[in-house]
Amino acid sequence: MNIIKSSLALLVAASSSGVLASNLDAAQSIQSKTNSASASSQQRIDSSAETSLALKAEIEQLQEEVKNLEVYKNHLSALVTSQEQEMTSFRGQIEEIKQTRQGVVPLMYQMIDGLKAIVAEDAPIRLTQRQERIAKLDKMMVRADISDAEKYRRILEAYQIELDYGTKLGLYQGQIEVAGEKLETDILYLGRLSLVARSLNGSTFWSWDEAQNQWVSVDPSMKSELDKAFSIAAKQAAPSLITLPVSLTVAEAK
Repeated sequence: MNIIKSSLALLVAASSSGVLASNLDAAQSIQSKTNSASASSQQRIDSSAETSLALKAEIEQLQEEVKNLEVYKNHLSALVTSQEQEMTSFRGQIEEIKQTRQGVVPLMYQMIDGLKAIVAEDAPIRLTQRQERIAKLDKMMVRADISDAEKYRRILEAYQIELDYGTKLGLYQGQIEVAGEKLETDILYLGRLSLVARSLNGSTFWSWDEAQNQWVSVDPSMKSELDKAFSIAAKQAAPSLITLPVSLTVAEAK
């Protein structure tokens, strides 16, 4: 009887051990699955967190770019406004230039005509050069490759040269006409007060007579004084007092 009870107890214990082992395996499997699920969930959480941080950083970067683009847009708007103002100003200046040019061009032609009148009425000082200078100015006026400013400058330069003829002592070689004969001479001028020609051999002198509008002979007694004047003009002698025949009319002398 005792033997049977012991056998039954062993059988029950063995059966219980099998059930416990099976339950333990199941529990371990569940725990393993749970751990695996937890790890996977953590990975998804970590991945989502990283993605969220990356998206947040990208959003912040885009917001900064939007802010910079807004600043740049405002900058461009200010530039456009400034350029429009400059264009308006330039248009006004162009209109002013057109109006100024319409007034300056006729003025330049009048100034050239004035030079022609001066040369025609003046003593024949460097006459050929002055006439050639005026002819060049006439040709210059119709040249498109020369600006109006440059044309005006050259006309003013011609006036300055004419002004210098009235204040300086000068000497040059040129032709004069005496009794219908053209003679090569040395010509001295002292402003517009005196204009004297000397033959190349230095023996004969003529003075321009404004009243008669022609060259007239000079008294040979003035040769010494005139030679001194020519030497001073040629810078071969030191400046000193000189005596020259006057080429002015009576009215001009007064």
